[in-house]
Amino acid sequence: MRILGIIPARYASTRFPAKALVDIGGKSMIQRVYEQSSKATQLDQVIVATDDERIFNHVTDFGGKAIMTNTAHQSGTDRCFEALSKTDGVYEYVINIQGDEPFISPEPIDNLAEALNGEVELATLVKVIDSDEILFNHNVPKAVLNKRNEVLYFSRQTIPYLRNPESGQWLGAHTFYKHIGIYAYRADVLAEITKLPVSSLEKAEALEQLRWLENGYAIKAVITSDDSHGVDTPEDLIRVSRKFLL
Repeated sequence: MRILGIIPARYASTRFPAKALVDIGGKSMIQRVYEQSSKATQLDQVIVATDDERIFNHVTDFGGKAIMTNTAHQSGTDRCFEALSKTDGVYEYVINIQGDEPFISPEPIDNLAEALNGEVELATLVKVIDSDEILFNHNVPKAVLNKRNEVLYFSRQTIPYLRNPESGQWLGAHTFYKHIGIYAYRADVLAEITKLPVSSLEKAEALEQLRWLENGYAIKAVITSDDSHGVDTPEDLIRVSRKFLL
């Protein structure tokens, strides 16, 4: 399988404008994501898909590869498809790597890539939840899996609901999964899902991946022990920098 790693990077972030170019210990966020992703052994190439010339020029200046994409894209998935269509190579799969995870480990990227066998349509990462704080946090999407480790549903709500135990005992009574937002798409499926209209479940939960499930696509879940450390706000940047740089 030839696999292309794509890092979508917009300049206009609502909560943290220009965060792709923010300095983190002497390197920009996007450079850190690019360098960490490039350590993954299963990726044939890594590119940044951006809508801004400042990001494009910065990436090429530090020796990375970047592709300009449309400013109108509503999601990283759409940006990935345009970037794929502009590459010279032929790839069976694309892995969408979040552009705001400056300390992403290459191991979970490789773990996700290793699950791609030509039959898998879509894949993503999940992690076992080990704290009530995460379990009952509606900002953290959860995933429910079937026996083949395919996702049955994603929700911001705590799922499944446990009828008998008190909420403080749920973690000891069932295995719950947190969704880690990195996706793998088979190239032909990526082309298909970008043409789908927004679905009712997607609207209800504000989770793009529900559009794919609602339209009958199978999403393989790969269980990882690595957590995500995304940067959505300046406060997140301080927290993540303290964790990894101090």
